[in-house]
Amino acid sequence: MEGFFRSLLSLGWGNFVMFLIGAVLIYLAIKKEYEPMLLLPIGFGIILANIPFSSAIGKEGFLTILYNAGIKTELFPLLIFVAVGAMVDFTPLLQQPFMIFFGAAAQFGIFFTMFLASLLGFNLKEAASIGIIGAADGPTSIYVTNLFAPHLLGPVSVAAYSYMALVPIIQPPVIRALTTPQERRIRMDLHLIKVSKKMKILFPIVVTFVAGLLAPMSVSLVGSLMFGNLIKECGVLNRLSKTAQDELANLVTLLLGITVGSTMTADRFLSPTTLLIFAMGLVAFVFDTAGGVVFAKILNLFLKNKVNPMVGAAGISAFPMSARIIQKMAQSENPSNFILMQSVGANVAGQIGSIIAGGIVLSMVSSIL
Repeated sequence: MEGFFRSLLSLGWGNFVMFLIGAVLIYLAIKKEYEPMLLLPIGFGIILANIPFSSAIGKEGFLTILYNAGIKTELFPLLIFVAVGAMVDFTPLLQQPFMIFFGAAAQFGIFFTMFLASLLGFNLKEAASIGIIGAADGPTSIYVTNLFAPHLLGPVSVAAYSYMALVPIIQPPVIRALTTPQERRIRMDLHLIKVSKKMKILFPIVVTFVAGLLAPMSVSLVGSLMFGNLIKECGVLNRLSKTAQDELANLVTLLLGITVGSTMTADRFLSPTTLLIFAMGLVAFVFDTAGGVVFAKILNLFLKNKVNPMVGAAGISAFPMSARIIQKMAQSENPSNFILMQSVGANVAGQIGSIIAGGIVLSMVSSIL
């Protein structure tokens, strides 16, 4: 009982606020099904870390051990990329190589937010960590932030996963603000290239090689993703592919989420800086969407066969959520308009684009500092 009263008397307002935040994340995961595989472990990790004298954190705490072994070493995010690579089918992109440009254009929010964060007083490494929220890719955000600004890992991670879950709310108003009804009704002819098994096998190898030359610091990120994809596409490692998609993905996601949550203690998380990070994370997502749409509109000035500008917004990494949103918006304007395949191609390209953008940020900041 003495320990109980000691813990009870040690509770401050910050602890209660963090308990509330953890509870809200658990509620959103269960009731609203917003990224439940991440938000629920993160929410519970927050609760564990903010109980006074918690044995879960500290020198011998199991969450601190997991942090040192899995996040500080960048192991967990890279293993997640292997699992994601084994799940992703790049066929829609290979059938429409042109869509790779939308995957690149929709990374604009990363660099815009990075510049904005620098203007607001964050140092370059912190600004890069905040900007990478715009990758719409949780593991990339964790990877970059852990290298550059580990003290921001909690708010950056939660912002990244929260806004990924809110993409259906964030994207439509931005798209409508930047396009006319006539543009949203544009039909796109579907010209699909036949994709052979050999092409599917060569793709992850070639992408790793090219991305590695373009941004050597992206090799860990891109290489992990493409290794997982190669396991899937080679056709001779079906058991390993299934293990990567199921057991590896589930286990690492579970450990990653609860470990990230454990970094969100009241003394680190409750500050004006956290609110600013969340605000700029939203800016990053908005400008990612805007970048893709504006790029498509600029292309239409030169193209005979016009592109539906909404497809540009699907170039973010939130797969397949963004592609579905675009198709739904297209059909709301014209029930007979189907641009799902083009949107999926752009969405898959965004997964590659976000990782390469993360590598470019790592290379650029490292070369400056």
